Amino acid sequence: MEQLDIDLPNAKLAYTIIQSLLDGHEALSDLLVLMSHAVDEDVLKAMTNTGEWEKYLESKRVLETTHIQIEKFTEELKKLENA
Repeated sequence: MEQLDIDLPNAKLAYTIIQSLLDGHEALSDLLVLMSHAVDEDVLKAMTNTGEWEKYLESKRVLETTHIQIEKFTEELKKLENA
């Protein structure tokens, strides 16, 4: 694996920022699930037939790859801490 060209404090800052964004996205996803149970079927169908919904689903797919990248980043961060 390629060595990261970043110092430990900046790597930790990057990790914290990334984790905050992921936590916010997960909270939003949970809220959408909750809201979907509160609306009737016609409203739900109308919402899920929008470009915004497609963008949301695409962002969920991208996040699956991002989680793998974050795991790799975390491994490298641990190496920096132990160096």
